[in-house]
Amino acid sequence: METEIKKKIGGKVTVIVLLSLIAVLIIYYSVMSMMGPGRKLDTIRKEYSLKTKNKDGIGRKILKDSEYLKLLKEKAFLQSETLMAETDSIYLTLNMKDSTANLEISGVVVHKAKMTKMSISRILSGSEDAILSMFSTPLNIASSIATIKKEPVMIKIAPKDTSEYKPDIVPDTTIVEPVNYILQMNEGIRIYIYQDENVKSKDRLSRFRFDLSDRIRDIRSALKRVAVLKVPEYHPFIKIRLPRADAKIIYRALPKNGQIAVFL
Repeated sequence: METEIKKKIGGKVTVIVLLSLIAVLIIYYSVMSMMGPGRKLDTIRKEYSLKTKNKDGIGRKILKDSEYLKLLKEKAFLQSETLMAETDSIYLTLNMKDSTANLEISGVVVHKAKMTKMSISRILSGSEDAILSMFSTPLNIASSIATIKKEPVMIKIAPKDTSEYKPDIVPDTTIVEPVNYILQMNEGIRIYIYQDENVKSKDRLSRFRFDLSDRIRDIRSALKRVAVLKVPEYHPFIKIRLPRADAKIIYRALPKNGQIAVFL
């Protein structure tokens, strides 16, 4: 009888200890994750902070003026756009003010798309001089993850002679494929572009799976860093929705290591 009581007590103690450890780990993970945005903002400040001549704080006070801030943001965007226009490559401009995504070459818009929805990280939408400085130069694409291929590949078998030649009649499956992708920038920012339409049930499901995979990758990365007592990396984001056709055109038109300018 006493043995059974001891076993029950021992089992309860073990459960309590395990639950306590799990609770501590969850709290530790949550605290470390919450430090990520602050750490990222500090990194941006160190790398992009403007060296103002005013030492009495006047510069920071004037940044609170909405009209002055608007002009600074416009100036930063124009500077970034000018740098890209000097190249002979196609690039993307995201104007969050008028909700447009534009493909441009040498300052000429070759394709314009209207955003239907958008959201942006809080640290990017602030009036920090470091953020304004960062957006005064183009963002550079480091990598991308997408539900469609960047360059469709068709395998052909050459005919022996003209009698065996048959024209290719292959339907463009990308017309119905869900279009969702992430552009990872060298600056640590992620730009998410999703198709707006939900014509079929698989469109909504595809977006859900795409987002879920992205979250799982982030959780795995965060757990690895937390395990060695490092703060998880935080990636400021810009998320927009575009018509499917426009989203596909933009993804395939942009060079692999293309550039993007953002007007907030």
